[in-house]
Amino acid sequence: MAKATLKKIALYTAGAFSGALLTLSIQSYANEQSKEVLPVQSIRTLAEVYGQIKANYYENKTDEQILEGAMKGMVDNLDPHSEYMSSKNYADLRENTSGEFGGLGMEIGSEEGYIKVVAPIEDTPAERAGIQSGDLIIKINDESTRGMSTTDAVKKMRGKPGTDITLTLSRKDSAQPIVVKLTRAVIKVKSVRHHLLEQDYGYVRITQFQEPTLAALADAVADLRKQNGTALKGLVLDLRDDPGGLLNGAVGVSAAFLPEGAKVVSTKGRNARESMNLSATPKDYMMGWTTDPLAKLPPEIKNIPVTVLINSGSASASEIVAGALQDHKRAVIVGTQSFGKGSVQSVLPLANGGAIKLTTALYYTPNDRSIQAQGIVPDVEVQDKNRRFESREADLGGHLSNPTGGTEVKGRILPQQDSTPAAASATAASATEDKDEDRSSRRIPNPAKDDQLRKALDLVKDPAQWQKSLGLAAKKPAPKKAADQ
Repeated sequence: MAKATLKKIALYTAGAFSGALLTLSIQSYANEQSKEVLPVQSIRTLAEVYGQIKANYYENKTDEQILEGAMKGMVDNLDPHSEYMSSKNYADLRENTSGEFGGLGMEIGSEEGYIKVVAPIEDTPAERAGIQSGDLIIKINDESTRGMSTTDAVKKMRGKPGTDITLTLSRKDSAQPIVVKLTRAVIKVKSVRHHLLEQDYGYVRITQFQEPTLAALADAVADLRKQNGTALKGLVLDLRDDPGGLLNGAVGVSAAFLPEGAKVVSTKGRNARESMNLSATPKDYMMGWTTDPLAKLPPEIKNIPVTVLINSGSASASEIVAGALQDHKRAVIVGTQSFGKGSVQSVLPLANGGAIKLTTALYYTPNDRSIQAQGIVPDVEVQDKNRRFESREADLGGHLSNPTGGTEVKGRILPQQDSTPAAASATAASATEDKDEDRSSRRIPNPAKDDQLRKALDLVKDPAQWQKSLGLAAKKPAPKKAADQ
């Protein structure tokens, strides 16, 4: 549709309170067209609904309140990731990508009319309180979240640092609601952590893709090389429970491991037209820097074996990185199937200071795969014995279907590996030990206690086996339908 037409639609929608004037304007516009492009009758009905509210609703609502509600409903009804944002909400969104903001520290979406946790952010009040990916937030303090938008939920969960808030959670493997009390804090997300697992083999974890992520990644790898005293021989990149973030960050992280010019991701909008094609070149990931933040990476990073860890909490930008490295056979993907958020949201500013976050395209991996509602399939699947359930994009009400067909992959409750009384006792003892453990020590990766990490490390230490495992996911049979799982 032409831009001029879009402007007319915006004009008439914003002028809905004009009543008869609106009707005359629409009719006049329609008469000028050889083919009707505006849903004239529907817009007349919208004006009629407005008139009935103004005339008969028992509270005196302002024009702004009524029309903002209409705009929110118009956008919220599209898919789980599109939303209308007021000027305050728009400011909050810009603040989130800077790496420091106030609140609880989790990425949320919506499911079945409730607020759903996509992933808690590492080392935040949400993560420390034990909130898990897939939890439904059914109450914020004493207020039900039924029908609440994600924007309104964020607004209610934010507040002055040091103040308390109570969340009531529904967890699929729990018979009773879980009530947690959290203290709000200024969330300073450290998006990159690193550790030398053992001589010659490094570990880098990305918790979220933000503006500082690329520079932090380069610093982390450079420091690992310095600690090692010589060139690294292998690297594990941990993207588990990384809910995503900036597209430029995902392209840059991919570029750190891929040859110059390699295709990273493309996007296709309406009618499957390719609208953007991003590659491993500085112009496609530079975000206003005067120098390339990846220039300080040691040269061996382009060639050494790399494994990427993913799980059902790895979404969006994380999936772009995993998909690009998998398609180019640059890394072996280890873990469990990712979340499956393959849509691109564009933030479109509005004249009132607000904006709409609108799903404008789907992204595709270098081999032209869409992961929407399906996710990235690991080359080497390793379950997390401590994870009791998984949730994914296909669980969200109103989610977009995958344009290439195939079976959508939904979340599931995972069976316990050992349900004997002895195992249950051991699990309880382990949980008690965890509570007493210094939380800061959990930030140090430990292959002895982490099956997925241990497998990822074993692969980079065995180049022959690593080579054999590249691209194995492409040879796996299609997933079973949800009813068969």
